[in-house]
Amino acid sequence: MSRPGTVFGSVSEAASATASEPAPPSPAIVPGIAPQTAPIEDRPTPRADADPHGHAVGGLDLDVLNPMFEKSQPEQVVQWAATQFGPDLLMSSSFGAESALLVHMATRIVPDIRIVMVDTGYLFPETHGFMEELRRRFDLNVWVFRTRNDPIAYLHKAGEENPEWRKDVDACCGANKNEPFDRAMKQLRPRAWLRGIRRNQAETRRAVPFVEWSRRYDCYAISPLLNWTGKEIFAYMTRHDLPYHPLYEKGYASIGCNPLSCTRPITAGEDPRAGRWTEAGKIECGINLTNSLDSAGL
Repeated sequence: MSRPGTVFGSVSEAASATASEPAPPSPAIVPGIAPQTAPIEDRPTPRADADPHGHAVGGLDLDVLNPMFEKSQPEQVVQWAATQFGPDLLMSSSFGAESALLVHMATRIVPDIRIVMVDTGYLFPETHGFMEELRRRFDLNVWVFRTRNDPIAYLHKAGEENPEWRKDVDACCGANKNEPFDRAMKQLRPRAWLRGIRRNQAETRRAVPFVEWSRRYDCYAISPLLNWTGKEIFAYMTRHDLPYHPLYEKGYASIGCNPLSCTRPITAGEDPRAGRWTEAGKIECGINLTNSLDSAGL
């Protein structure tokens, strides 16, 4: 029987909800990746005063780790993260187009990993159904953090007359996507966070390292899939018989909230991210900007 999801919302948010914590994985050596010389528990938590390159003071040696991960497979990066951080590792998922991939990859190594999902109040019904499908299939430990805003009341307050089109997408992302995720990270206090971004998705992601210290979230941000393209994604999804989001086959290559200003199907030849934030000149919702929201205008 699958476990129930954990939900945090504006009406009945639990102040001290608990979930079963997975036992730390055995400190096995990951092929091709040298472990750090001391366990994470023996090192001080890095302070926010990272060096000019974003490397956390007193933390992991990112100048050694990141070049190794450039030559590693994503599964190796996830295994290293699980070994390094144990139960202090969590992951985020939008349960979007190809989200089943990282969910599958991570839960094969850490079956009970906490998966943070943000419910903005404007998700497609298919997204909720897809999350539930994956939750039941893989017995996922999903923690849903909801916006504190009533969806209808927010539109009135923000002067958004048309529910199908946002005049100020940055403000909506800030209030209904970023605030719940910031709250999740403050409450769950992970040492490290797995995320599914890839370098070929956006210019803002091309220079992202596999492991970086996030001053914003006070933890390491780990991106195992950085070097994968659609070819590797398709091969993995096919090999493991993983489902795409139900809207994927209808032309939605990148899936966020349901207003047409935020998510639309793409046409032949368009970039997969072209369907996001049409006409807004925006390429990030903001949660993956680990040190600042300035570049998203939030």
